[in-house]
Order: sequence, then structure tokens, then C-alpha cells
Amino acid sequence: MRYGDGGGLTAAGRRRRESVRMQAAGLFEREIKPLEVARRLRVSRKSACQWHQLWRDGGVRALVSRGRSGSRCRLSPRCLEKLAVYLDEGPAAHGWVEDQVWTAVRVATLIGRKFHVSYSVSGATRLMHRLGFSPQVPARRVAERDEQAVAVWKEATWAEVEGPGRPAGATSVSRTKQVSPENHPEDEPGAGAGVLRL
Repeated sequence: MRYGDGGGLTAAGRRRRESVRMQAAGLFEREIKPLEVARRLRVSRKSACQWHQLWRDGGVRALVSRGRSGSRCRLSPRCLEKLAVYLDEGPAAHGWVEDQVWTAVRVATLIGRKFHVSYSVSGATRLMHRLGFSPQVPARRVAERDEQAVAVWKEATWAEVEGPGRPAGATSVSRTKQVSPENHPEDEPGAGAGVLRL
């Protein structure tokens, strides 16, 4: 499954966050405390305190966006586009015919085959996320499953197996309450009177 915007922050999202940090810098210059800045800008106290420390150490320039975070991708933008096309084609188009599931191992293998670049499984996972793919758990169902037989079993056999259960009030869970004879007719009056059943 792919995310709509490729996952992570877009350039516009990074600009919005930078704008909030610049507003915070303006408030810090007016000697407004970080907790008040957090309240006014509706950000976490932790963020406001971190920004205040950065601002104190490096001024407004310390709060400027540095672009995308993370390590530099080892595939060129053109190769990333090709990889996205390959992934959209599905695993069968690239030799995995047993099921239609992209795993991180398969993606790492595909990258090695097509681009001659070695990626670890975790690196392939991060790259897939960057391309907008999210991890999915496939719904596993036996191909030979007979839905009609399952429905009949649920209606007939399960109703029989489930049964009515114990009647309400047949047992006592109280440590201090005596069991009354009407709940246990097998007990004769006087025999075991005052005995607690736990």
C-alpha cells in the first residue's frame, strides 16, 4: 500500500514547521519563557525547550530547516522512480510467483539485481517507506477453502458445541456467602449445612 504523499514531510510541511520555529524565535527575543511559547504556538513543551536551547546557542539561524532528515539515499532520483515502477508491477513480474507480497528481503534483492547496489533489509524497509509504501500483513486464507461448508458448520455444529452453559446462580463466588439448598438439590438439608463451596 502506498501513502498519498510518499510518507514523511513534504517541502510545504517543512516550511510550515520552520515558520513555527521562527515565530518561537521572535517570542524568545521578547524574553518569553519556553513554556509560554509552547502554549501560544500550541506545540509540546519539549519542542519549545529544545528550540529555546538551539536559539540561545545559535540564534535564529539555528532554527532554520536543514531539509530532509536521514542519510543520503544511495539511489539516484531516476533510479527511485524506476524502483517505484518495478514495485507497482508486483513480485510476479520479477520472478516471485508463489505469492504477490513484497517483502523487505525481496526489495533488497530487486535493488541489487536492477541497480547493483547493496541494501540491508532494514535499509530496504526505510526506502520503501520513503517511496510511500506502508507495511501490510497479507490476509492468509487457504485457496481450497469452501465458504459454503464453513457457513453450514457455523450454523449447525457450532450451535450444538456452544450449548447453553451453566444456569445462572448455580455457583457462588463469595467467600462468605453460604450456598443455599435450592441451588444445590443434591445436598440434603442438614448435611453440610454451613459448608462453604468455593
